[in-house]
Amino acid sequence: MSDPITPEGFVALRVEYEQLMTVERPSVVETVSWAAGNGDRSENGDYIYGRQRLRQIDRRAGFLAKRMKAVTVIDPAAADRTHVRFGATVTIVDEQGDERTVTLVGDDESDAAAGRIGWNAPLSRALRGAAVGDVRRVTLPGGEREFEVAAIRYL
Repeated sequence: MSDPITPEGFVALRVEYEQLMTVERPSVVETVSWAAGNGDRSENGDYIYGRQRLRQIDRRAGFLAKRMKAVTVIDPAAADRTHVRFGATVTIVDEQGDERTVTLVGDDESDAAAGRIGWNAPLSRALRGAAVGDVRRVTLPGGEREFEVAAIRYL
């Protein structure tokens, strides 16, 4: 199966791609063309920077195009709501009683600071298929930990 992504995550990829190709790239191409017409290109900062920026834009746009072809959009609203599946927002409690809420999203959408963990992250893999009350053991960089699933929601 290809990599899963939420509908919102796919829209974010598409928006970034369109921004690069319809706004940023044409603007940089215009600057490079203008700078090329000014003579000596070897000492022309606008020309040199512009060419570098074009390469960056093309690399990023190529990456985004490949990712958009490689992902499968999965709508979490259609999931089995009694178990942890893709798109679930899960409240977990560790051995010390500390509560934490995470949302399982596509790897392209992960943002640990916002509580969005990638589908292939160790914690995400450990939580897959769990129901409320299940205890799961996961090996994290800080060592092995146990988490109990306290709640499962789908937004």
